[in-house]
Amino acid sequence: MSFCDISSPTHSMMPFEDAMSRMLNSISPIEDRENLGLEDCLGRVLAADIQSPLNMPPFDNSAMDGYALSVEGSQSITTLTLIGTALAGVPFEPIVGAGECVIIMTGAKLPQGCDSVVMQELVNVDDNKISFKHPIAQGQCVRTCGNEFKLGEVVLKRGDVMSARHIALIASLGLATVEVFKQLKVAIFSTGDELVALGQPLKTGQIYDSNRFALIAQLKKMNISVLDYGVIKDNPQHIKAAFEKANQQADAVITSGGVSVGEADYTKDILQELGEIDFWKIAMKPGKPMAFGRLSQSLFFGLPGNPVSAMVTFYQLAKPALKKLSGATPKAPLRLSATVTNDLRKSVGRLEFQRGFASTDDNGVLSVSTTKEQGSGMVGSMCHANCFIILPRERGNIAEGDQVMIEIFDNNLME
Repeated sequence: MSFCDISSPTHSMMPFEDAMSRMLNSISPIEDRENLGLEDCLGRVLAADIQSPLNMPPFDNSAMDGYALSVEGSQSITTLTLIGTALAGVPFEPIVGAGECVIIMTGAKLPQGCDSVVMQELVNVDDNKISFKHPIAQGQCVRTCGNEFKLGEVVLKRGDVMSARHIALIASLGLATVEVFKQLKVAIFSTGDELVALGQPLKTGQIYDSNRFALIAQLKKMNISVLDYGVIKDNPQHIKAAFEKANQQADAVITSGGVSVGEADYTKDILQELGEIDFWKIAMKPGKPMAFGRLSQSLFFGLPGNPVSAMVTFYQLAKPALKKLSGATPKAPLRLSATVTNDLRKSVGRLEFQRGFASTDDNGVLSVSTTKEQGSGMVGSMCHANCFIILPRERGNIAEGDQVMIEIFDNNLME
């Protein structure tokens, strides 16, 4: 069954900000931990701070290919004698004296007696002699020992989610394993007699079960272990059995459809029997009939049945909650001001997340347009978007040229 966006007085709906605060304040992060090899840590949450086991870089080294020398020891000398080469991993061991220099490659250890590196493009070379085209600043082109991190310094914190960037940093410190929180398990199922499995012919009044696939994809991107219970028909006993099973197996349960106001919307009643509901109507659009509560051993998120509503409520509410449950440090989304390029229809009373496409012009000015029709059943409005246009509760229609706040979708490949 689907959630219908049935009109009701806005005073009966919880403001979005209150729902978010209430939900997050009620969630305690998991505590179970495990040690994993670095190659298995993508998307996992650090369970303890990481301190650098060494200075980074561990020695003074060259920032580029060039010539290592002592500026202090060569102030009155215009021509230096080349006495050797320093390669990355193959240091030049002798002490370099006044009037001497060494060819040095990027990343190579700075030889003893040297304090600077001159780019090879800024040097005149004549056999084994070099002279300079420009004055040299002491310390130039040198990465000093401990310049980035000192021994014992905290470089990553408990609650950081491991991305490719984090893994690169940990590997540079020589650490092969890290302590992370256990992987969340989330059970998911859709409810409704009208839902049909993909690949099967539709009968009159039936639709395909698309929400579950979209939600599973988002959960997997969060590196959450998914328990897929499929479609549960509108039968109270079957729905109750699915909840009881999920409560035993998962840290959280997500359903799509079933907590609206229809006669066959059993999920809300069953949840009240097995656990408790914290809220189930939010002053947001799309996604008003979104429920949050808990069973005896797991959290519960009841998402709307309309596909866009399900995706928006997952992204804006369930996702931050699951991140906190996983042990991740909460982070506010990045929101930017943009000029809207078309009129937007908006009624006062609910926070709206319209789907938009943001871009910059040749001068770097950020603008945004809607992806046309904004109906909660129109999945194309999400596919053609790269951001949400966030319109406050108290705001009405928006005219072309007005400023609005946008939130770019979180699909960063570096994550």
